Amino acid sequence: MNLESSIKDIISQKLEDGTVNQIVEEQFVKGVNKSLESLFSSYGDVTRLIEKQLKSVIIPYLENYDYSNYITKLDGVLTEVLKTASLENKQLLENFKELMPTKDDIEKTIKVTEIFTQWMKYVAHNVETDDLEVCFDDEPTYENVEVTFDVIYDESPSWSSFEYARIVFECEHDENMNIEIKISRWKNNEHWDIDYKATHDISSLRYLDELEILLMKLAQNRTKLILNSDAESDYVRPEQEPEPTFS
Repeated sequence: MNLESSIKDIISQKLEDGTVNQIVEEQFVKGVNKSLESLFSSYGDVTRLIEKQLKSVIIPYLENYDYSNYITKLDGVLTEVLKTASLENKQLLENFKELMPTKDDIEKTIKVTEIFTQWMKYVAHNVETDDLEVCFDDEPTYENVEVTFDVIYDESPSWSSFEYARIVFECEHDENMNIEIKISRWKNNEHWDIDYKATHDISSLRYLDELEILLMKLAQNRTKLILNSDAESDYVRPEQEPEPTFS
């Protein structure tokens, strides 16, 4: 028997006992598994189809969802934590709470004179009273300190679409109260954008004062600034009371 006849006999035998059918079936199952694996892979047609359908349902739902309830819950949690927190962490949590406004707290616009008023309150609470004279009227108080603000417009090329300026708040008696706020706008816009660099380190939240909190909120909420004045001056009475002296 030659080699060709032997091969034919073996093939006939395997066809008769079902070996070839079994092999074909096993390879067919493997082929189907590989095809399905490819379809459901990261770049497979089925995966892309499922992703498309999920996006069409989930994204609109997330965009329209009202997250204010979570803000309310967070407010409640922070309130409970504040009752038991140390003084250092209490300040951090209070500042964090202030930076999480509800929808009703977000201001759409604010006037520069309103910021000036808030800054004057900050000065009254924090101004240094050394070297201030004491006034003896109805009750002893420190003399008033003069405060001002000026809007300084920066020069920009005539072809530029943007306009930049700075608002400078100054207290001549205490330079630590001074602050400068950068603002900008498209030249064809009426209102200005507030550019105040917010802190991104949560541990530094405990060191923020009420004025920084206000400016951060205005910047992150994209509150528009109305320049209803370019300059103002006023006088602020320090809140700190003179210590009694006995002669």
